[in-house]
Amino acid sequence: MADLTFLSAAEMAQQIREKKITPTELADAHLKKIESLNPKLNAFVHVDTDRVRREAVAAEAAVMSGESLGPLHGVPFSIKSCIDVAGFRCEAGTRLRAEFIPKTDAPLVQRLRKAGATILGVTNTPELLMAWETDNLLYGRTNSPWDLERTPGGSSGGEAAAVAAGMSAGGVGSDGGGSIRVPAHFSGICGLKPTPGRIPATGHFPPSGGPFALLGVVGPMARTVSDLKLLFEVMQGPDDGDTCAAPVPLRWLSDDELKRRKIGYFEGDGRTPVAPEIRDGVRKAADALSRAGFEVEPFRPEGLEEARVLWKRFFVKLGGKLTTPMFTGRESDRSPMLSQFLEWSAAEPELTAGTLLDSWIQRDLLRARFLAQMQKFPILLCPPAAILAFRHGERTWTIDEKDLTYLDAWSYTEWFNLLGNPAAVVPVSHSANDLPVGVQIVGRPWEEERVLAVAAAVEQACDAWRMPPIC
Repeated sequence: MADLTFLSAAEMAQQIREKKITPTELADAHLKKIESLNPKLNAFVHVDTDRVRREAVAAEAAVMSGESLGPLHGVPFSIKSCIDVAGFRCEAGTRLRAEFIPKTDAPLVQRLRKAGATILGVTNTPELLMAWETDNLLYGRTNSPWDLERTPGGSSGGEAAAVAAGMSAGGVGSDGGGSIRVPAHFSGICGLKPTPGRIPATGHFPPSGGPFALLGVVGPMARTVSDLKLLFEVMQGPDDGDTCAAPVPLRWLSDDELKRRKIGYFEGDGRTPVAPEIRDGVRKAADALSRAGFEVEPFRPEGLEEARVLWKRFFVKLGGKLTTPMFTGRESDRSPMLSQFLEWSAAEPELTAGTLLDSWIQRDLLRARFLAQMQKFPILLCPPAAILAFRHGERTWTIDEKDLTYLDAWSYTEWFNLLGNPAAVVPVSHSANDLPVGVQIVGRPWEEERVLAVAAAVEQACDAWRMPPIC
């Protein structure tokens, strides 16, 4: 049964089409895995067993009757509980939305269903997605399948834990400052943060509007890059509800086209120290790509510190200003982690309409300068975070005798939210204490296909995926 749940989503779909396994067998295997592991991991917050089995029976009938099958037919997936799935809770980890159940599916969920996917349930998040550790007052904390005393990350931590542990074939997270990529890195799986608008964020809470539309995206999480590609192909495409949407056609590159352009890599930004295992992981990925025929050179782009400061102004300061009034009269319903985030937000310099507009303009100018540098290096390799999966509640660390604070640990992902780059994370190795180590592959806007192709090359060369010890 464990082997069945650890097939790739593509393999599951293929075996269903070939009638080697049935959708009901696959659904039952995942439901049993959830029953066994979710009490320890607390990844899922809502699973509808009866509905899953009904959908699996219908999927099996379609196979047996010879109907045309979608690319995800009968494969069980999960969704982060801040994205609308009809009939499932969409609470974003906050008591302010306790027991809220949407009546309609978000467009990306509609596309998954049209492709034949079965939705197992929805997964845990920190309150209002404002943390890199998954814990809240509604459901409590989510634990890593690699070490129950550590976090799988946030804010898509429930999703990462579910996928890594084989409770789900793959799923959908969201990312405004590393919330797909950090959990993927912590949990030993793959994740893609697309360009804003490439996959519609319609139906996400909080909604992506104003400056947050520049930062926040939704994207796939899976155990293999081929499954990221499969989910991306199904979910991508414009939707009128996403202010960043654009009709960008799919374009997969030939091997020759891919290797014709240079790849730049850097192990650190010169400011925020990086754990040695992660620096080694970047070098390992760079060496692997070089051996595979890519032209790889050391290169650290300019403007990273300016991007960090501007991201913090939008996400931390403006996010806090918008979030604080939501709890007026309900302060006791606010989780300790969110309260801590709001304290950090309040300590930042005040943001006026003028400084907000100026920051927006600075961001656009910086983006143009950054993309000009990426003309020479359309792919960048770099750390996905400064640290490996941390113990619950930790907020400071020491690396190479330098102190590292919580918000700075994620600056390696935050830059690319501000600048709108697509970026993927894939596992490349494990630490001495068996924690996963990932690498981040960054591309130019709207070039997810190039990012995924390079990610697949890294994955093939490093062959770093392992089953977590809890399984």
